[in-house]
Amino acid sequence: MRRQDENTSNQHSSNTTTLKKELRIFFTALMFLTRLPVPRMTDHSPEYLEKSSRYFPLIGWIVGGISAGVLLLALQVLSVELAVLAMMIASVLTTGAFHEDGFADVCDGFGGGWTKQNILDIMKDSRLGTYGTIGLISILAAKFLLLRELLPLMEYHSGKSIYLLAPVTLLAVHGISRMMAVISIQFYPYVTPDDVSKSKPSAAQKLSPGSFIVALIFALLPFLFLPLSFLGLIFPVLLLGTVLMNRYFKKWIGGHTGDCLGSIQQTSEIICYLTMLILWKFT
Repeated sequence: MRRQDENTSNQHSSNTTTLKKELRIFFTALMFLTRLPVPRMTDHSPEYLEKSSRYFPLIGWIVGGISAGVLLLALQVLSVELAVLAMMIASVLTTGAFHEDGFADVCDGFGGGWTKQNILDIMKDSRLGTYGTIGLISILAAKFLLLRELLPLMEYHSGKSIYLLAPVTLLAVHGISRMMAVISIQFYPYVTPDDVSKSKPSAAQKLSPGSFIVALIFALLPFLFLPLSFLGLIFPVLLLGTVLMNRYFKKWIGGHTGDCLGSIQQTSEIICYLTMLILWKFT
């Protein structure tokens, strides 16, 4: 009986330790991708950071949920245009423009650089150049215009309330767009050395098959509440876009960097909104 009690106690202790470890990995991902407050124990420890990408789509849910909350509140008192703008500002404030910064750096690097080292040097420069400015304005404008047109359409064609569809859509888009970064980490090389990287190299480590499946489940789950055709078309298009972008990065610099992952997330977000708009408009 005593031995059985000891085994039970050890099992309970083991489960508690595992849960604490998973929570710390989750909070590491939250700290890495957002400006949201996390417990003091959270740091950039490589032990946890290298496993944190399995929670990237879940962090996308959080960013999408905050964005959706701001959107729905703003729609109570503002026009659709101002509500979309408020939502975009909330998203940027939540992430600290983490992904947008990466997209702008990629525009600067690949727009102005002609060799691998030149491109890497430009991307690590904190100053924003002409290509980055144009790219940032373009992608933010595209996001605004797509959402402005998408919101009325989703309510009209589905017959469901925008207050139900908008949150699910934002959770799905923010989750799956970050999954494209996870896929890039999993199947393509990370090339930026420690001394020129803005992000920690250990955040770009490949996941175990089990952890990769966990990330994929988080990414796909919100699509269960959207028309089946969405996932059937959006996921292959996103994969194609991710493959093409990674092939381009590999051609010029031998793989991806943290900035490249940010650009993949932002581009994937635009692809999602555009594909949804086409499906709702023409089906």
